[in-house]
Amino acid sequence: MSSKKRITRAFNNAKTLPLTESSKYIMFSDCHRGDNSFADDFARNRNIFNYALSQYFIEDYTYIELGDGDELWENKFDTIFQENKDVYLLLKKFYDTNRLHFIWGNHDMVYKNPKTINKNLAYYFEDALGKELELMPNASFSESILLKNEQTKQSLFLIHGHQADWFNYNFWRLSRFLVRFLWKPLQILGIKDPTSPAKNFRELIKVEQRIEKWIKSNQNQIIITGHTHRPRFPQPDEVPFFNDGSCVHPRCITGLEIENYQITLIKWHLVTQENGTMKIIKTILEGPKNIEEYQ
Repeated sequence: MSSKKRITRAFNNAKTLPLTESSKYIMFSDCHRGDNSFADDFARNRNIFNYALSQYFIEDYTYIELGDGDELWENKFDTIFQENKDVYLLLKKFYDTNRLHFIWGNHDMVYKNPKTINKNLAYYFEDALGKELELMPNASFSESILLKNEQTKQSLFLIHGHQADWFNYNFWRLSRFLVRFLWKPLQILGIKDPTSPAKNFRELIKVEQRIEKWIKSNQNQIIITGHTHRPRFPQPDEVPFFNDGSCVHPRCITGLEIENYQITLIKWHLVTQENGTMKIIKTILEGPKNIEEYQ
């Protein structure tokens, strides 16, 4: 199946969520939550991610994770959970208030299977109490989401983006094998994973070109993706292809906010204050832009 057909199928089967002036969405992707080892790129940004997401919870945002949340190519979920328990308990707060939606990517493609979702996320063992507690049973995972304004009929199409990556979509099991048993040990030595478009610029460009081609052939449908880890924020007269970046940048996490029918590319990062203390702050990278300008 071609990338065009894969993206079209995802579009036709997308779960629909409302998009209104009162909608408040925050989108992150590519957290790659891992085992807190030297090969875990998320570990250095976990505190930033936790703080940012806690602020969005207070401000009544709905969280949409655009794939590759859990690094299930390199790790078993039990290990990931133990090292990131605080993150999952924060996600549970969104889940308990019906403000949490997951999209699966290539690194957590096993979440296509509802049995895997429940096995990993339904319950967790609380050591302090010596018993299992509910986590996120029947958590909402899908390949794609459509944020749709029922009045104007305008929509934003959300996918992870690996649908345009032939190797990582069709041969993700082989990629998982290579990453887990070959590239993870070598990553500690600083050798990059060639299966990842985020670390292979030529493949990154090919993936982006395939998505742009699909957009142009589908009435300039607005798309928001992750996967390549490269933030994108087009101007209204450009191809409407957004990318929220990732949560594994060396010194920050990036994401996309939607509020008051406006979209903004932001980053959360650490700054050193004059008294020598560290502070986590949010910086606007692009926008805000009114979504209605992208016609």
